[in-house]
Order: sequence, then structure tokens, then C-alpha cells
Amino acid sequence: MPRTSGPETREKLIRAGEEVFAAQGVHGAQLRDIVRLAGQSNPSAVQYHFGSRAGLLDAVMAERQTRTEKVLAAGLAQAPDGLRGLLHALVAAEASELRTERGLRCLRVSAQLSHESGVRTRTPHPTLDGTVYWELIGRVEDCLTALPEPLRLERIDLALTLVGAAMSDRAGQYLAGVTPLTGEPLFLADLVETTTALLRAPHRGENHE
Repeated sequence: MPRTSGPETREKLIRAGEEVFAAQGVHGAQLRDIVRLAGQSNPSAVQYHFGSRAGLLDAVMAERQTRTEKVLAAGLAQAPDGLRGLLHALVAAEASELRTERGLRCLRVSAQLSHESGVRTRTPHPTLDGTVYWELIGRVEDCLTALPEPLRLERIDLALTLVGAAMSDRAGQYLAGVTPLTGEPLFLADLVETTTALLRAPHRGENHE
């Protein structure tokens, strides 16, 4: 087997990680399967290049974030003011991952990690710190100041989870060759409307019955 340079090996492990994490789940994936799929003979290749399973997962998500950040930045620059415009830009950026098999797998992976974004504690995950995505979250919150802060943060986290789950479901159908119930334009438009409705739902108060 020809010797593979460090950067090439790292990229092969990331690509293999995307495939195995998508197929086996973030917590069920076996590192030995990732190493084997990447064509590496050293069983400690993941630890050598990334330090741990979590390090590899962060690298997978960082590459995905780099791709969608470009789309999101352009979308926000053209988005109309208000909550719906922000959510349209977000959904369009996430939908850009539906265009490639690699993106489809990454959508399957990232949906499993939505609860780790850090929205509820205002502490962004390292892969999100300083990103346009995190800026968007702040701008969405600015549209919801009528809600109490705990409820505001919880709703935003739930809305992002909804977007991630919907995209993951659509990606899974594409990967399996299944025809979805709705065409993609309708799916994306409805996801924007559904997420907007979730965030704008009336606040009844803790003592409402």
C-alpha cells in the first residue's frame, strides 16, 4: 500500500467518518470501521489525527459548517427584514447540503447533534463560535423579545432541532431512493412557515390552564 501523507489521511478519515456516522449513528459508529473505510492499517489513526471520536466528529461538522456558512452569509445579505426572512435564509443554507451525497450524509449526522449547539446556555459549541450561523441565532432571538428569556431560548433550540430533523429525514429519503410526499420547493417553504409558527406561537404563561 502506498504511503499516504498526513493531510490526505486526515481527509480520508473525515470522509469515512461522514459515511459511518450517518449509517451507524453518532454513538453507535465503530472507529475501526471508519479506519478501515479510510484505507488505513493503523487502528489508532483517528486518535493520531483527531485525538478522539469527538475530535473526528467536530472535524466532520466543521467542514459541513464551512460549506453552509458561505450560502448562509449570501442568503442573509439578501434576506428581507424579520423572522421569516431569517428562517428562509437558514433553511436555504441547510438545503444546499441536499445537493450532494456528502451533504446528505452530513445532514443525517448533524441532526443527531442539534442539542449540543449551546443555544440554551448561550455557549456556542466550538464549531459554531464566531460563525454566521451563531449570528443568525442572535438575530432570531432579537425578533422574539416579547417572550420570557427561558422560553425564548428553548423555542429557538426546538426550532433548530425541527429544521435539522426535517432535513435529515429528507436526506435519508434521498439516500434510500425513496420519493418524498412533497416536492422540494414545497417542503422547504413549508418548513420555513412551520418554524416561524413555532417561534411565534402565543405565550400563555406558566399558570395558564
